[in-house]
Amino acid sequence: MGTSNAYGGAAGGTPLIPSWLRDDGGGAGGGATPPSDGSTSTPASALPAVTPTPAIGAPPAVPLAPVPRPVIPVAGASDRFTSARTSFSRFASSGATDRRSLGRAVSRYVSTSAGGSRRAAQRMGSSRGAGAGLVRFLNDASVNGAREALRALNLESLAGRPIEEVFAGLADYICPEGGSIDEGIARDAFIETIADLAGAGITDIDALTPAQIQTVFELYATHAIEARLCNDIGTKVVTLPADPSAAARVEAQLRDFIQRGVSDAINAAGVNIQALSPDAVTGFVTTVYQSAFEVLQTMGDTEAGE
Repeated sequence: MGTSNAYGGAAGGTPLIPSWLRDDGGGAGGGATPPSDGSTSTPASALPAVTPTPAIGAPPAVPLAPVPRPVIPVAGASDRFTSARTSFSRFASSGATDRRSLGRAVSRYVSTSAGGSRRAAQRMGSSRGAGAGLVRFLNDASVNGAREALRALNLESLAGRPIEEVFAGLADYICPEGGSIDEGIARDAFIETIADLAGAGITDIDALTPAQIQTVFELYATHAIEARLCNDIGTKVVTLPADPSAAARVEAQLRDFIQRGVSDAINAAGVNIQALSPDAVTGFVTTVYQSAFEVLQTMGDTEAGE
């Protein structure tokens, strides 16, 4: 939960989908939310056309196209984080023994704090883009070889290096550093994934199997969702146990809970990641994030006995 330490948590009244959050196409997250979700915007077709006054003797003026008004992001309820924060604080204070509170915290985070699974997935802006870029690179490396995949990114000097060094060199391409929390989450999740490669038995980038590509993406999405949840809950209002071993158990159980949800979502998609075309990867990644949040809410309700 490294990213969460530097952030006090989102305020309840902040937009459900901040306007600066990227959508699948790289635009603002607010623009990706249709008016049916509650965004207040006026479509171009509903705006009056402006006809300039022609000069005397000039041909009739052509009406200028109306300029669409910007989408105003939907503001969240001021107390939408309260229940999730309270439940997670109870879980943390118990030293990871209060599983009901863990389930309640995750479920209420998805349903109330984030505004449902679809909006929760939209909040994963940079992490969706980074996840898609990671999958595209791994697929390219598995088909054409790591050297060719790296050459396409002007990173051929990394060819033949240990896989951890290759991934470290890819960081600026997959998730460039930025100033927003969203971008920081994407980058931290990528760094955490690098640390997990050896433990997952992934050591040879030139011999990647479809199962290994799926594992790498699963690790990345898990770390990204964990960091997003922890940043939104806000560690300054969550009481962590003073005992380092208890704190480690809290982190490990939360991560295991999230990884089970992500794994279920990927398996339910029934897709061979390695066979995806580059254009299909983004849709797959977005679908997995939304499905993962749906699964996590269900798992949370079950754990909480609700």
